[in-house]
Amino acid sequence: MAVPFRRTSKTKKNMRRTHLKKEVGALTTCPKCGASIRPHRACTKCGNYNGKNVLNISEEN
Repeated sequence: MAVPFRRTSKTKKNMRRTHLKKEVGALTTCPKCGASIRPHRACTKCGNYNGKNVLNISEEN
C-alpha cells in the first residue's frame, strides 16, 4: 500500500477542507408579527402560515 512521502501540513489540509464548513440556514420574517422564521414553516410566535392561522397559540403575557 502506498504511503505519503511527507506529512501534509496544516495549511494544505485546511486549504483542501475549505468547502467543509457549516452554513447559516436561511431565515425570513413573519409578515404578521415580524419574528424570524425558517422559510415554508408556520410561525412559532403567532401561528400563521401563508396568511392563515394554522396553530393555536395562546398569548400569556
